[in-house]
Amino acid sequence: MTTMTQATGEVSYLEAISQALDEEMTRDERVFLMGEDIGTYGGAFKITEGFLDKYGEWRIIDTPLAESGFVGAAIGAAMMGLRPVVEMQFADFISCAFDQITEVAAKNHYRWGAAVPMVIRAPFGGGVHGGPFHSECPEGWFFHSPGLKLVAPSTPYDAKGLLKAAIRDPNPVIYFEHKFLYRRIKAALPKEDYIVPIGKADVKRPGTDITLVTYGAMVHLALEAAQSLAKEGIDLEVIDLRTLIPLDKETIYASVRKTSKALLLHEDNKTGGIGAEIAALLAENCFDCLDGPILRVAPPDTPVPFSTPLEEFFLPKTSDIIAAARKLAAY
Repeated sequence: MTTMTQATGEVSYLEAISQALDEEMTRDERVFLMGEDIGTYGGAFKITEGFLDKYGEWRIIDTPLAESGFVGAAIGAAMMGLRPVVEMQFADFISCAFDQITEVAAKNHYRWGAAVPMVIRAPFGGGVHGGPFHSECPEGWFFHSPGLKLVAPSTPYDAKGLLKAAIRDPNPVIYFEHKFLYRRIKAALPKEDYIVPIGKADVKRPGTDITLVTYGAMVHLALEAAQSLAKEGIDLEVIDLRTLIPLDKETIYASVRKTSKALLLHEDNKTGGIGAEIAALLAENCFDCLDGPILRVAPPDTPVPFSTPLEEFFLPKTSDIIAAARKLAAY
């Protein structure tokens, strides 16, 4: 149970997720897990390693390769008062359960007031050479589906706090966890129980010249770019959305009204991405404050390449952010 027993000290993003699951299962016996290979194998990324021995087969349920089926079962369990946490082995396969998520889980409260307290964990994103079927960022599909909440943490602290908040929430929450971050970042976490509120963005770096809005692994890229740009006298404010829906519009607006310039960064394809919606909101609500165009940095509209050089070309890079920031700063 290597990922379950650390309560203090530095933990990885992956261990923070494991801790959150472990602590919530201990705190609330209604919480149970479902997913492919999460039991005996401990999950594709070993997040649930040791959980089967600790909690038993009634709370750690290995499922067939049938996303629509086990998401549907989880919805039923949630409506009967349990709190299922469903793991998509890779976020790409969430499309197999699209109908259950968007037509049942998302709409049941609107239809007859039924609570659906469930979480779908979705390991997403590239940078791990997973190719077009194991690297997608599908958050845009669900951003357009009223009734869902979407979160995408960028740090171990936020990963743990947001997952706890999602499990305790009475609504269906899709929890996008970035695979690239699993073992690459660490942080010391509080000993005491805590949550990160859903719906609240975080200013990861204050700045005065340009507002950069992003989430997930791109937050770290943005902070790297901000450090380089500071040497040129360009002061970037980095906002980590953390929650995609409900969107913390006020934090975004307040920052753009201060800096007068907006740069939007995400790993999902550019067309129809979350950056497009934020750009529209800024045009509607902050137009009088803008001193330059609203710019987006995002991948082209292709699947994620398997080839390492092509994937590196496809994904946003620090140099892309710097180039866009320089263009904005010149206005």
